[in-house]
Amino acid sequence: MTLEQRIEALFASSPPQRTPENLALLAEFRAALNRGEIRVAEPESERWRVHIWVRKGILLHIPLGVLQDFSADRKGASFELDTLPTRAFRVEDRVRLPPGGSWIRDGAYLAPGVTCMPPVVVNMGAFVGPRTSLDSHVMVGLCAQLGERVQVSSGTQIGGVIAPLDRLPNVIGDDVIIGGNCGIYDGVQVGQGAVLGAGTILTGQSRVYDLKNQQIYRHTSQQPLTIPPGAVIVPGAQPVVRGPAANSGLMIQVPVIVGYRDDPQLPKDVLDTVLG
Repeated sequence: MTLEQRIEALFASSPPQRTPENLALLAEFRAALNRGEIRVAEPESERWRVHIWVRKGILLHIPLGVLQDFSADRKGASFELDTLPTRAFRVEDRVRLPPGGSWIRDGAYLAPGVTCMPPVVVNMGAFVGPRTSLDSHVMVGLCAQLGERVQVSSGTQIGGVIAPLDRLPNVIGDDVIIGGNCGIYDGVQVGQGAVLGAGTILTGQSRVYDLKNQQIYRHTSQQPLTIPPGAVIVPGAQPVVRGPAANSGLMIQVPVIVGYRDDPQLPKDVLDTVLG
């Protein structure tokens, strides 16, 4: 049986049993994730395909795990399921991991050339492409997919998405630049080369206003919120116009596309401005 077939069979069992064979299967599964041989989602033509069985494999680590003391000196407080260890790296992996307390879970793929400036957190099922840079205090959540040459500035959170099983995780395209203290949550797709100004928050329910094209981007029943390639986004605000607070002067924060990187009319210093 293939790895996929064995994971599907174990997931279908009720309840899944903690046996040496099943624990070995989970270790084999995590090793395949570490090598990038399997992943939660991958591009297919012009869309992304979600591999539901990989999400099932990740979920199996909870019921089959036993809480253990992972404190190095047995004096600190570090308790975790034995099925959710941290990942071990070698120099041959060519991932830059300076000392300082980064935490990368086994089952996360970091391609050669990735840099993690401590402290960084990368959770299981995440995929981080070649030459991507994660600055300090960055979190890459469960199943998040990052492309090549992505620059993620300090304090940014890219949230995890595990359920429903067929939902697209957060996807960050190649050459995206993300400013400090941004948040990307609930299965948002950021197109290639987009720029998020410092403090920009994107969720699955966000409405993103495109000032240049006079258009609003939002999720639909067929597609998650998708940020166009090359868009330059900054935090904005919209007045409250309905309900008891209408015309009170209160504002609701909204993301705004102020231009596109390939637009010759965009000021040359705009990237420095929006990134802080």
